[in-house]
Amino acid sequence: MRRTAAAAVSVVAALVLVILAPAANASPHVLRVGTYKGVPGQFSSIQAAVNAAGPGDWILVGPGDYKTSSISRPRGRSDLPAGVLITKTGLYLRGMDRNKVIVDGTRPGASSCSRTTGGQNFGPRGAKGPLGLNGILVWKARNVWVQNLTACNFLSGSGDTGNEIWWNGGDHTGRVGGFGYYGSYLNATTSYYNPKRSAAAAQYGIFSSNWSGGTWKNTYASNFSDSGYYIGACQQLCNQTIDGAKAEFNSLGYSGSNSGGALVVKNSEWDQNSDGFDTNSQNGDNPPPQNGACPNHGISPITHTHSCWVLMNNYIHDNNNPNVPGAGAAGDVAVGTGVSVFGGRNDTLMRNRIVRNNAWGALLAVFPDSGPPCTGGTLNFTFLIKIGCLYDQWGNAILNNSFRNNGSDGHATNGDIAASNFEGGHPTSCFSGNTDSAAAGVTTSPANLQQTNPTCNGTLAPASPNLPFVLEQLCSNLGAVAGLQIPCPGGHPYPKRTSVIMHPLPRGLPSMPNPCAGVPANPWCPGRRSQVTPPPGLG
Repeated sequence: MRRTAAAAVSVVAALVLVILAPAANASPHVLRVGTYKGVPGQFSSIQAAVNAAGPGDWILVGPGDYKTSSISRPRGRSDLPAGVLITKTGLYLRGMDRNKVIVDGTRPGASSCSRTTGGQNFGPRGAKGPLGLNGILVWKARNVWVQNLTACNFLSGSGDTGNEIWWNGGDHTGRVGGFGYYGSYLNATTSYYNPKRSAAAAQYGIFSSNWSGGTWKNTYASNFSDSGYYIGACQQLCNQTIDGAKAEFNSLGYSGSNSGGALVVKNSEWDQNSDGFDTNSQNGDNPPPQNGACPNHGISPITHTHSCWVLMNNYIHDNNNPNVPGAGAAGDVAVGTGVSVFGGRNDTLMRNRIVRNNAWGALLAVFPDSGPPCTGGTLNFTFLIKIGCLYDQWGNAILNNSFRNNGSDGHATNGDIAASNFEGGHPTSCFSGNTDSAAAGVTTSPANLQQTNPTCNGTLAPASPNLPFVLEQLCSNLGAVAGLQIPCPGGHPYPKRTSVIMHPLPRGLPSMPNPCAGVPANPWCPGRRSQVTPPPGLG
Protein backbone atom coordinates (compact mmCIF):
# COMPACT_ATOMS: atom_id res chain seq x y z
CA MET A 1 0.00 0.00 0.00
CA ARG A 2 1.37 3.44 -0.91
CA ARG A 3 1.74 5.79 2.08
CA THR A 4 1.88 9.58 1.94
CA ALA A 5 5.23 11.28 2.60
CA ALA A 6 3.89 12.67 5.90
CA ALA A 7 2.83 9.21 7.05
CA ALA A 8 6.20 7.79 6.09
CA VAL A 9 8.01 10.49 8.10
CA SER A 10 5.81 9.76 11.13
CA VAL A 11 6.61 6.06 10.92
CA VAL A 12 10.34 6.77 10.61
CA ALA A 13 10.25 9.13 13.60
CA ALA A 14 8.45 6.54 15.69
CA LEU A 15 10.98 3.89 14.74
CA VAL A 16 13.86 6.19 15.66
CA LEU A 17 12.40 6.78 19.11
CA VAL A 18 12.08 3.05 19.60
CA ILE A 19 15.67 2.53 18.50
CA LEU A 20 16.98 5.25 20.80
CA ALA A 21 14.85 4.40 23.83
CA PRO A 22 16.80 2.64 26.58
CA ALA A 23 16.57 -1.12 26.79
CA ALA A 24 13.75 -2.31 28.99
CA ASN A 25 14.87 -3.64 32.37
CA ALA A 26 12.28 -4.14 35.09
CA SER A 27 14.90 -3.80 37.82
CA PRO A 28 17.95 -1.95 36.51
CA HIS A 29 20.99 -1.97 38.75
CA VAL A 30 23.26 0.97 39.48
CA LEU A 31 26.95 0.18 39.56
CA ARG A 32 29.20 2.90 40.98
CA VAL A 33 32.87 3.47 40.13
CA GLY A 34 35.15 5.51 42.37
CA THR A 35 33.88 7.90 45.02
CA TYR A 36 31.29 10.66 44.86
CA LYS A 37 30.74 13.22 47.63
CA GLY A 38 32.63 11.00 50.04
CA VAL A 39 30.56 7.88 49.34
CA PRO A 40 32.59 5.03 47.79
CA GLY A 41 31.26 2.89 44.96
CA GLN A 42 31.62 -0.83 44.45
CA PHE A 43 34.27 -0.67 41.70
CA SER A 44 37.59 1.05 41.11
CA SER A 45 37.67 0.61 37.32
CA ILE A 46 35.07 1.38 34.67
CA GLN A 47 35.72 -1.86 32.78
CA ALA A 48 35.10 -3.92 35.92
CA ALA A 49 31.70 -2.27 36.32
CA VAL A 50 30.89 -2.81 32.63
CA ASN A 51 31.80 -6.49 32.97
CA ALA A 52 29.48 -6.84 35.97
CA ALA A 53 26.57 -4.93 34.41
CA GLY A 54 23.62 -6.38 32.54
CA PRO A 55 21.59 -4.84 29.70
CA GLY A 56 19.77 -1.73 30.86
CA ASP A 57 21.95 -1.15 33.93
CA TRP A 58 23.48 2.15 34.94
CA ILE A 59 27.19 2.77 35.54
CA LEU A 60 27.94 5.98 37.40
CA VAL A 61 31.54 7.21 37.61
CA GLY A 62 32.79 9.53 40.33
CA PRO A 63 35.37 12.25 39.71
CA GLY A 64 38.86 10.89 39.08
CA ASP A 65 41.53 10.09 36.51
CA TYR A 66 40.78 6.58 35.21
CA LYS A 67 43.82 5.11 33.49
CA THR A 68 43.69 2.01 31.32
CA SER A 69 44.53 -0.81 33.74
CA SER A 70 43.52 -3.64 31.39
CA ILE A 71 42.95 -4.09 27.66
CA SER A 72 39.71 -5.44 26.20
CA ARG A 73 38.96 -6.36 22.56
CA PRO A 74 35.86 -7.44 20.66
CA ARG A 75 35.82 -11.13 19.86
CA GLY A 76 37.80 -11.79 16.70
CA ARG A 77 39.25 -8.26 16.50
CA SER A 78 42.75 -8.24 17.92
CA ASP A 79 43.33 -4.90 16.13
CA LEU A 80 40.77 -3.08 18.33
CA PRO A 81 42.25 -2.84 21.83
CA ALA A 82 40.24 -0.55 24.09
CA GLY A 83 40.46 0.88 27.56
CA VAL A 84 36.69 0.45 28.02
CA LEU A 85 34.79 -2.03 25.85
CA ILE A 86 30.98 -2.13 25.89
CA THR A 87 29.17 -4.97 24.15
CA LYS A 88 25.95 -5.03 26.21
CA THR A 89 22.69 -3.57 24.98
CA GLY A 90 21.12 -0.52 26.59
CA LEU A 91 23.89 0.29 29.02
CA TYR A 92 24.07 3.78 30.54
CA LEU A 93 27.59 5.04 31.27
CA ARG A 94 27.49 8.42 32.99
CA GLY A 95 30.13 10.49 34.75
CA MET A 96 29.12 12.62 37.69
CA ASP A 97 31.14 15.60 36.41
CA ARG A 98 31.96 16.25 32.75
CA ASN A 99 35.33 17.87 33.44
CA LYS A 100 36.48 15.82 36.43
CA VAL A 101 35.67 12.27 35.26
CA ILE A 102 38.58 11.53 32.93
CA VAL A 103 38.93 8.33 30.93
CA ASP A 104 42.65 8.64 30.34
CA GLY A 105 44.83 6.89 27.77
CA THR A 106 48.12 7.76 29.47
CA ARG A 107 50.19 5.41 31.63
CA PRO A 108 49.37 4.72 35.27
CA GLY A 109 51.46 7.09 37.34
CA ALA A 110 51.55 9.79 34.66
CA SER A 111 49.83 13.10 35.22
CA SER A 112 46.28 13.42 33.95
CA CYS A 113 46.29 13.54 30.11
CA SER A 114 50.07 13.87 30.20
CA ARG A 115 51.86 15.74 27.41
CA THR A 116 55.14 13.81 27.76
CA THR A 117 56.25 10.94 25.54
CA GLY A 118 57.15 8.91 28.63
CA GLY A 119 53.63 9.34 29.93
CA GLN A 120 51.90 7.84 26.87
CA ASN A 121 50.45 4.34 26.60
CA PHE A 122 51.12 3.21 23.04
CA GLY A 123 49.08 0.04 23.52
CA PRO A 124 49.94 -3.65 23.32
CA ARG A 125 52.58 -4.89 20.91
CA GLY A 126 51.55 -6.19 17.52
CA ALA A 127 53.49 -7.70 14.63
CA LYS A 128 54.12 -4.20 13.20
CA GLY A 129 54.76 -2.41 16.47
CA PRO A 130 52.50 -0.97 19.17
CA LEU A 131 48.82 -1.29 18.28
CA GLY A 132 47.72 1.92 19.96
CA LEU A 133 44.53 2.14 21.99
CA ASN A 134 40.90 3.18 21.72
CA GLY A 135 39.19 4.84 24.64
CA ILE A 136 35.51 3.95 25.11
CA LEU A 137 34.56 1.46 22.38
CA VAL A 138 30.90 0.53 21.98
CA TRP A 139 30.93 -2.60 19.82
CA LYS A 140 27.66 -3.40 18.01
CA ALA A 141 25.65 -2.80 21.20
CA ARG A 142 22.28 -1.14 20.67
CA ASN A 143 21.17 1.95 22.53
CA VAL A 144 24.25 2.58 24.67
CA TRP A 145 24.43 6.01 26.28
CA VAL A 146 27.75 7.68 27.20
CA GLN A 147 27.47 10.98 29.07
CA ASN A 148 29.17 13.64 31.15
CA LEU A 149 32.86 12.77 31.00
CA THR A 150 36.17 13.49 29.30
CA ALA A 151 38.27 11.08 27.22
CA CYS A 152 41.86 11.92 26.35
CA ASN A 153 45.13 10.65 24.84
CA PHE A 154 44.12 7.36 23.26
CA LEU A 155 46.67 7.15 20.46
CA SER A 156 46.84 5.40 17.11
CA GLY A 157 49.28 2.66 16.20
CA SER A 158 49.43 -0.37 13.92
CA GLY A 159 45.90 -1.37 15.01
CA ASP A 160 42.56 0.29 14.32
CA THR A 161 43.06 2.74 17.15
CA GLY A 162 43.44 6.35 18.20
CA ASN A 163 39.72 7.02 18.80
CA GLU A 164 38.50 8.49 22.08
CA ILE A 165 34.78 7.53 22.07
CA TRP A 166 33.65 5.21 19.30
CA TRP A 167 30.30 3.64 18.50
CA ASN A 168 31.50 0.90 16.12
CA GLY A 169 28.96 -1.20 14.24
CA GLY A 170 31.59 -3.31 12.47
CA ASP A 171 34.23 -1.22 10.73
CA HIS A 172 35.58 -2.57 7.44
CA THR A 173 32.57 -4.85 6.95
CA GLY A 174 30.68 -2.57 4.54
CA ARG A 175 27.52 -3.19 6.60
CA VAL A 176 25.61 -1.31 9.28
CA GLY A 177 25.75 -3.37 12.46
CA GLY A 178 24.98 -0.88 15.24
CA PHE A 179 21.68 0.81 16.06
CA GLY A 180 20.85 3.67 18.41
CA TYR A 181 23.04 5.68 20.78
CA TYR A 182 23.09 8.86 22.81
CA GLY A 183 26.14 10.88 23.80
CA SER A 184 25.96 14.16 25.69
CA TYR A 185 28.16 16.48 27.75
CA LEU A 186 31.29 14.83 26.38
CA ASN A 187 34.83 16.14 25.93
CA ALA A 188 37.31 14.40 23.64
CA THR A 189 40.85 15.71 23.38
CA THR A 190 44.53 14.88 23.42
CA SER A 191 47.54 16.75 24.74
CA TYR A 192 50.18 14.69 22.90
CA TYR A 193 51.70 15.07 19.48
CA ASN A 194 55.27 14.25 18.49
CA PRO A 195 56.20 15.01 14.87
CA LYS A 196 58.82 12.25 15.04
CA ARG A 197 56.05 9.80 15.98
CA SER A 198 53.15 11.31 14.04
CA ALA A 199 51.67 7.83 13.45
CA ALA A 200 51.09 7.67 17.20
CA ALA A 201 48.63 10.55 17.38
CA ALA A 202 45.04 10.65 18.52
CA GLN A 203 43.04 10.50 15.29
CA TYR A 204 39.35 10.97 16.12
CA GLY A 205 37.43 12.39 19.04
CA ILE A 206 33.75 11.40 18.96
CA PHE A 207 33.16 8.78 16.30
CA SER A 208 30.49 6.52 14.85
CA SER A 209 30.92 4.07 12.00
CA ASN A 210 28.67 1.42 10.47
CA TRP A 211 25.86 2.76 12.66
CA SER A 212 22.27 3.87 12.24
CA GLY A 213 20.35 6.05 14.70
CA GLY A 214 21.80 8.31 17.36
CA THR A 215 22.37 11.79 18.76
CA TRP A 216 25.35 13.71 20.11
CA LYS A 217 24.41 16.80 22.09
CA ASN A 218 26.53 19.38 23.93
CA THR A 219 29.96 17.98 23.08
CA TYR A 220 33.50 19.25 22.45
CA ALA A 221 36.49 17.86 20.49
CA SER A 222 39.99 19.26 19.93
CA ASN A 223 43.56 18.50 18.78
CA PHE A 224 42.89 15.49 16.53
CA SER A 225 45.07 14.55 13.56
CA ASP A 226 42.08 13.50 11.46
CA SER A 227 38.87 14.98 12.84
CA GLY A 228 37.18 15.99 16.04
CA TYR A 229 33.92 14.33 14.93
CA TYR A 230 33.39 11.54 12.45
CA ILE A 231 30.33 9.76 11.08
CA GLY A 232 31.07 7.28 8.33
CA ALA A 233 30.24 4.03 6.58
CA CYS A 234 26.54 4.34 7.32
CA GLN A 235 25.54 4.64 3.65
CA GLN A 236 22.07 6.21 3.40
CA LEU A 237 21.03 4.75 6.75
CA CYS A 238 22.78 7.16 9.14
CA ASN A 239 19.74 8.66 10.93
CA GLN A 240 22.08 10.62 13.21
CA THR A 241 22.10 14.13 14.67
CA ILE A 242 24.89 16.36 15.97
CA ASP A 243 23.53 19.25 18.02
CA GLY A 244 25.50 21.76 20.06
CA ALA A 245 28.99 20.55 19.14
CA LYS A 246 32.19 22.58 19.19
CA ALA A 247 35.30 21.48 17.31
CA GLU A 248 38.57 23.38 17.21
CA PHE A 249 42.31 22.83 16.66
CA ASN A 250 41.75 19.72 14.55
CA SER A 251 42.87 18.94 11.02
CA LEU A 252 39.15 18.59 10.22
CA GLY A 253 36.48 19.71 12.64
CA TYR A 254 34.12 17.08 11.20
CA SER A 255 34.73 14.35 8.67
CA GLY A 256 32.11 12.10 7.14
CA SER A 257 33.00 9.47 4.54
CA ASN A 258 30.14 7.75 2.73
CA SER A 259 27.59 8.93 5.29
CA GLY A 260 24.20 9.97 4.05
CA GLY A 261 20.47 9.70 4.13
CA ALA A 262 19.03 11.40 7.21
CA LEU A 263 21.99 13.11 8.88
CA VAL A 264 21.54 16.51 10.54
CA VAL A 265 24.31 18.71 11.97
CA LYS A 266 22.99 21.85 13.63
CA ASN A 267 23.53 24.60 16.20
CA SER A 268 27.26 23.88 16.38
CA GLU A 269 30.54 25.78 16.11
CA TRP A 270 33.50 24.84 13.92
CA ASP A 271 36.54 27.08 14.29
CA GLN A 272 40.35 27.16 14.43
CA ASN A 273 40.63 23.94 12.42
CA SER A 274 42.47 23.60 9.10
CA ASP A 275 39.15 22.73 7.45
CA GLY A 276 36.05 23.31 9.53
CA PHE A 277 33.65 20.73 8.13
CA ASP A 278 34.21 18.09 5.45
CA THR A 279 32.10 15.34 3.94
CA ASN A 280 33.22 13.14 1.08
CA SER A 281 32.97 10.00 -1.01
CA GLN A 282 35.98 7.71 -1.13
CA ASN A 283 37.24 4.15 -1.24
CA GLY A 284 37.42 3.42 2.47
CA ASP A 285 34.71 3.07 5.08
CA ASN A 286 32.84 1.39 2.26
CA PRO A 287 30.60 1.41 0.41
CA PRO A 288 30.74 4.81 -1.27
CA PRO A 289 29.43 7.25 -2.37
CA GLN A 290 28.42 9.86 0.19
CA ASN A 291 24.79 10.48 -0.74
CA GLY A 292 22.47 12.74 1.23
CA ALA A 293 19.33 11.77 -0.67
CA CYS A 294 16.42 10.62 1.48
CA PRO A 295 16.03 6.84 1.40
CA ASN A 296 13.19 5.46 -0.72
CA HIS A 297 12.71 8.79 -2.52
CA GLY A 298 11.38 10.36 0.67
CA ILE A 299 11.02 14.05 1.48
CA SER A 300 12.95 15.72 4.29
CA PRO A 301 10.77 17.52 6.87
CA ILE A 302 13.56 20.11 7.12
CA THR A 303 14.44 20.89 3.50
CA HIS A 304 11.10 19.77 1.97
CA THR A 305 13.19 18.26 -0.82
CA HIS A 306 14.72 14.86 -1.47
CA SER A 307 17.86 15.93 0.43
CA CYS A 308 17.92 14.55 4.00
CA TRP A 309 21.60 15.37 4.76
CA VAL A 310 21.48 18.85 6.30
CA LEU A 311 24.12 21.19 7.73
CA MET A 312 22.11 23.99 9.31
CA ASN A 313 22.33 26.88 11.79
CA ASN A 314 26.04 26.42 12.44
CA TYR A 315 28.74 29.03 13.08
CA ILE A 316 31.71 28.14 10.86
CA HIS A 317 34.54 30.61 11.23
CA ASP A 318 38.30 31.20 11.29
CA ASN A 319 39.31 27.78 10.00
CA ASN A 320 42.79 28.90 8.96
CA ASN A 321 44.99 26.93 11.32
CA PRO A 322 47.86 24.95 9.76
CA ASN A 323 49.53 24.22 13.10
CA VAL A 324 47.36 21.29 14.08
CA PRO A 325 48.16 17.57 14.14
CA GLY A 326 47.87 15.92 10.75
CA ALA A 327 48.02 12.39 9.41
CA GLY A 328 47.14 10.76 6.08
CA ALA A 329 44.73 12.44 3.68
CA ALA A 330 43.27 14.52 6.51
CA GLY A 331 46.69 16.10 6.95
CA ASP A 332 46.48 17.34 3.35
CA VAL A 333 43.37 19.48 3.68
CA ALA A 334 43.04 22.92 2.15
CA VAL A 335 43.87 25.23 5.05
CA GLY A 336 41.40 28.07 5.25
CA THR A 337 38.21 26.24 4.27
CA GLY A 338 34.93 26.54 6.16
CA VAL A 339 32.90 23.73 4.57
CA SER A 340 34.00 21.26 1.92
CA VAL A 341 31.95 18.68 0.03
CA PHE A 342 34.25 16.37 -1.95
CA GLY A 343 32.43 14.00 -4.25
CA GLY A 344 29.28 14.23 -2.13
CA ARG A 345 25.80 14.23 -3.60
CA ASN A 346 22.39 15.61 -2.60
CA ASP A 347 23.60 17.46 0.50
CA THR A 348 22.08 20.71 1.81
CA LEU A 349 23.95 23.56 3.52
CA MET A 350 21.43 26.06 4.85
CA ARG A 351 21.19 29.02 7.25
CA ASN A 352 24.82 28.77 8.42
CA ARG A 353 27.03 31.71 9.32
CA ILE A 354 30.33 31.23 7.47
CA VAL A 355 32.95 33.91 8.14
CA ARG A 356 36.70 34.62 8.04
CA ASN A 357 37.82 31.44 6.31
CA ASN A 358 40.78 32.65 4.30
CA ALA A 359 40.55 30.34 1.29
CA TRP A 360 36.92 29.40 0.71
CA GLY A 361 33.79 29.71 2.82
CA ALA A 362 32.20 26.68 1.14
CA LEU A 363 33.41 24.53 -1.71
CA LEU A 364 31.95 21.74 -3.83
CA ALA A 365 34.61 19.67 -5.58
CA VAL A 366 35.54 16.27 -6.93
CA PHE A 367 37.45 13.73 -4.85
CA PRO A 368 40.27 11.96 -6.73
CA ASP A 369 40.92 8.53 -5.27
CA SER A 370 42.79 5.38 -6.20
CA GLY A 371 40.94 2.46 -7.67
CA PRO A 372 39.63 -0.15 -8.17
CA PRO A 373 37.31 -0.73 -6.39
CA CYS A 374 35.45 2.40 -7.40
CA THR A 375 31.89 1.84 -6.22
CA GLY A 376 29.78 4.85 -7.13
CA GLY A 377 32.66 6.57 -8.91
CA THR A 378 34.22 6.61 -12.37
CA LEU A 379 37.21 4.33 -12.89
CA ASN A 380 40.29 5.67 -14.70
CA PHE A 381 38.93 9.12 -15.39
CA THR A 382 41.36 11.51 -17.11
CA PHE A 383 41.49 15.22 -16.39
CA LEU A 384 44.98 16.71 -16.53
CA ILE A 385 46.15 13.37 -15.15
CA LYS A 386 44.69 9.89 -14.99
CA ILE A 387 42.55 9.54 -11.86
CA GLY A 388 42.17 5.99 -10.61
CA CYS A 389 38.69 6.67 -9.26
CA LEU A 390 36.82 9.95 -9.63
CA TYR A 391 34.02 10.84 -7.24
CA ASP A 392 32.21 13.85 -8.66
CA GLN A 393 29.78 16.08 -6.77
CA TRP A 394 26.22 16.85 -7.84
CA GLY A 395 22.75 17.74 -6.61
CA ASN A 396 24.06 19.75 -3.63
CA ALA A 397 22.26 22.85 -2.37
CA ILE A 398 23.91 25.90 -0.74
CA LEU A 399 20.97 27.97 0.49
CA ASN A 400 20.35 31.04 2.65
CA ASN A 401 23.76 31.12 4.32
CA SER A 402 25.35 34.30 5.65
CA PHE A 403 28.93 34.78 4.42
CA ARG A 404 31.41 37.45 5.46
CA ASN A 405 35.16 38.11 5.04
CA ASN A 406 36.05 34.80 3.37
CA GLY A 407 38.83 34.47 0.80
CA SER A 408 41.47 36.83 2.15
CA ASP A 409 44.26 34.53 0.89
CA GLY A 410 43.64 36.42 -2.33
CA HIS A 411 43.80 33.80 -5.05
CA ALA A 412 41.45 34.23 -7.99
CA THR A 413 38.83 31.72 -6.84
CA ASN A 414 39.08 32.39 -3.10
CA GLY A 415 35.90 33.78 -1.62
CA ASP A 416 32.55 32.70 -0.31
CA ILE A 417 31.70 29.78 -2.64
CA ALA A 418 33.67 27.79 -5.23
CA ALA A 419 32.52 24.79 -7.23
CA SER A 420 33.66 22.40 -9.93
CA ASN A 421 32.42 19.18 -11.52
CA PHE A 422 34.37 17.12 -14.04
CA GLU A 423 31.53 15.02 -15.44
CA GLY A 424 28.44 16.16 -17.30
CA GLY A 425 25.05 14.49 -17.21
CA HIS A 426 24.37 14.65 -13.47
CA PRO A 427 21.85 16.86 -11.62
CA THR A 428 23.06 20.41 -11.12
CA SER A 429 24.05 21.75 -7.72
CA CYS A 430 22.31 24.96 -6.75
CA PHE A 431 22.98 28.24 -4.93
CA SER A 432 20.27 30.58 -3.68
CA GLY A 433 19.50 33.11 -0.97
CA ASN A 434 23.10 33.39 0.24
CA THR A 435 24.19 36.83 1.40
CA ASP A 436 27.38 38.73 2.10
CA SER A 437 27.11 42.22 3.56
CA ALA A 438 30.26 43.32 1.74
CA ALA A 439 29.68 45.76 -1.08
CA ALA A 440 30.39 43.16 -3.75
CA GLY A 441 27.90 40.69 -2.27
CA VAL A 442 28.46 36.93 -2.38
CA THR A 443 31.62 36.00 -4.25
CA THR A 444 31.49 32.77 -6.24
CA SER A 445 33.70 30.85 -8.62
CA PRO A 446 32.52 30.44 -11.34
CA ALA A 447 31.02 33.89 -11.13
CA ASN A 448 27.30 34.51 -10.59
CA LEU A 449 26.41 30.97 -9.46
CA GLN A 450 23.27 32.28 -7.74
CA GLN A 451 22.06 33.60 -11.09
CA THR A 452 23.16 30.68 -13.27
CA ASN A 453 22.28 27.80 -10.90
CA PRO A 454 19.52 28.96 -8.54
CA THR A 455 17.50 25.74 -8.21
CA CYS A 456 18.18 22.04 -7.74
CA ASN A 457 15.44 20.84 -10.08
CA GLY A 458 17.07 17.74 -11.50
CA THR A 459 18.33 19.48 -14.63
CA LEU A 460 21.39 17.66 -15.94
CA ALA A 461 24.47 19.87 -15.78
CA PRO A 462 27.36 19.96 -18.23
CA ALA A 463 30.91 19.49 -17.01
CA SER A 464 32.33 22.65 -15.39
CA PRO A 465 35.91 21.87 -14.35
CA ASN A 466 36.69 25.45 -13.25
CA LEU A 467 40.39 24.99 -13.99
CA PRO A 468 41.65 27.95 -11.91
CA PHE A 469 39.88 26.49 -8.87
CA VAL A 470 41.37 23.05 -9.55
CA LEU A 471 44.88 24.48 -9.83
CA GLU A 472 44.47 26.40 -6.60
CA GLN A 473 43.35 23.23 -4.83
CA LEU A 474 46.33 21.35 -6.21
CA CYS A 475 48.78 23.98 -5.02
CA SER A 476 47.31 23.77 -1.53
CA ASN A 477 47.92 20.70 0.59
CA LEU A 478 45.15 18.96 -1.38
CA GLY A 479 47.61 18.35 -4.20
CA ALA A 480 49.19 15.56 -2.18
CA VAL A 481 45.89 13.63 -2.25
CA ALA A 482 46.02 13.59 -6.05
CA GLY A 483 49.73 12.81 -6.08
CA LEU A 484 50.60 16.30 -7.35
CA GLN A 485 52.14 19.41 -5.89
CA ILE A 486 52.29 22.44 -8.14
CA PRO A 487 53.23 26.06 -7.51
CA CYS A 488 50.34 28.34 -6.67
CA PRO A 489 49.32 30.85 -9.34
CA GLY A 490 51.21 34.04 -8.76
CA GLY A 491 53.70 32.27 -6.50
CA HIS A 492 51.66 32.94 -3.38
CA PRO A 493 51.42 29.68 -1.38
CA TYR A 494 48.77 28.66 1.11
CA PRO A 495 49.86 28.38 4.76
CA LYS A 496 51.91 25.35 5.75
CA ARG A 497 52.39 23.75 9.14
CA THR A 498 55.35 25.23 11.01
CA SER A 499 54.77 23.68 14.43
CA VAL A 500 51.94 21.85 16.13
CA ILE A 501 50.30 23.61 19.06
CA MET A 502 48.23 21.47 21.42
CA HIS A 503 45.58 23.44 23.26
CA PRO A 504 44.16 22.64 26.70
CA LEU A 505 40.47 22.08 27.20
CA PRO A 506 38.57 25.33 27.72
CA ARG A 507 37.66 26.06 31.29
CA GLY A 508 34.09 25.74 32.42
CA LEU A 509 32.57 23.49 29.77
CA PRO A 510 29.08 22.92 31.18
CA SER A 511 28.47 19.67 33.01
CA MET A 512 25.08 17.96 33.26
CA PRO A 513 22.84 20.09 35.46
CA ASN A 514 21.71 17.00 37.36
CA PRO A 515 23.76 13.83 36.78
CA CYS A 516 21.25 11.90 38.90
CA ALA A 517 18.37 12.60 36.49
CA GLY A 518 16.65 9.38 35.54
CA VAL A 519 18.92 7.19 37.68
CA PRO A 520 17.31 4.60 39.97
CA ALA A 521 17.72 5.43 43.66
CA ASN A 522 21.19 4.55 44.98
CA PRO A 523 23.66 5.90 47.58
CA TRP A 524 24.88 8.59 45.16
CA CYS A 525 21.42 9.52 43.92
CA PRO A 526 18.95 8.94 46.73
CA GLY A 527 15.29 9.62 46.16
CA ARG A 528 12.72 8.92 43.55
CA ARG A 529 13.69 8.11 39.98
CA SER A 530 12.71 10.74 37.42
CA GLN A 531 11.70 9.96 33.87
CA VAL A 532 14.32 9.66 31.12
CA THR A 533 13.11 11.16 27.85
CA PRO A 534 14.69 9.51 24.82
CA PRO A 535 16.39 12.07 22.59
CA PRO A 536 15.11 12.56 19.06
CA GLY A 537 17.06 10.75 16.38
CA LEU A 538 16.41 13.25 13.60
CA GLY A 539 16.53 17.02 13.35
